[in-house]
Amino acid sequence: MNRSSPSPSRTWLADGRAVRCDTVQTATHTLATADGYMELYEAAPDGDAVGAVIVIQEAFGVNEHIRDVTRRFADAGYHAVAPALFHRAGGGEAAYGDMEAVMKLFAGVSDDSFLMDVDATLAHLADAGYGPERTGIVGFCMGGRVTFLVAARRALGAAVGFYGGGIVETGRLPFPALIDEVGSMKTPWLGLFGDLDTGIPVEHVERLRDALDADAPVDHEIVRYPDAQHGFHCDARPDAFNAEAAADGWARAIQWLHRYIA
Repeated sequence: MNRSSPSPSRTWLADGRAVRCDTVQTATHTLATADGYMELYEAAPDGDAVGAVIVIQEAFGVNEHIRDVTRRFADAGYHAVAPALFHRAGGGEAAYGDMEAVMKLFAGVSDDSFLMDVDATLAHLADAGYGPERTGIVGFCMGGRVTFLVAARRALGAAVGFYGGGIVETGRLPFPALIDEVGSMKTPWLGLFGDLDTGIPVEHVERLRDALDADAPVDHEIVRYPDAQHGFHCDARPDAFNAEAAADGWARAIQWLHRYIA
C-alpha cells in the first residue's frame, strides 16, 4: 500500500471512552469500478494483520468519524479499509442530520452499486493478500444494512451491522427490504440494535431474529441495547452516543471478527 505518515488512532476503554493509542499507517487509494473511480481510505497496523475489515459508512459519507473507526480496527490488528460509496454523485460528505444533502449523495446508489463497490474493495484486499475468508465487513446505519446485503450474497469471513435500518421493511432510504434473503445467507452476521431507535422498531428487530433463527444457514446473533438509540456508537454525535452500548458493541464486533477470521 502507498503509505503516508502515521496517524493517531483511538480505541475503547471499558467505560466506553475513546482514547488515543498506538499509531497506524494510513493512505487513500483510488479504485476503478464499472461506474467510475472510487476513493478508499485505508489504515493498517505496523505489524502483521490478523485479517482485513471493510468499514461501510453511514449515510453521511466517509467522514472523519468513519475514518477514525477505520483506524480503530487497525489498532485492533486488522487491515481496515473504508470505500467511499457516494462517488456516483461526485463524492463528498453530508453533515449529521442534513437529509437533504444526504439524498443528493444517493444519486445512482443501489444494492447493485453497493455490491459492485464491495467487490472492487475485495479485489484490492486480495491484492494485499487477504482473501474473502480472511475479510470481515462492519457497517453503521446505512452501512449496517449493507453488511446484511453482503452477508446474504457474498461469502466472507464475518459481518457485523450496527443499527442497520431497512432490513425488515423498506425505510426512509430508497432500498428494498432484505429479510426474505435470510435463507440464502453466506456469511456469519451479528446485528446490534438500540431499543430507542425510532427508525428500527423493536418489533422489526425481533422479526429479523425469528427469521434468522428459522432459516439462516450461517451463524448469527442479534443484540439489543435497552437504553440506546440510533447512532449509539457514533461519538461524533453527542445526542445519540451511548458510551456503555458503544463499548459493548465494539467489543462484540471485535470478538465476532476474531471468532471467524483470526
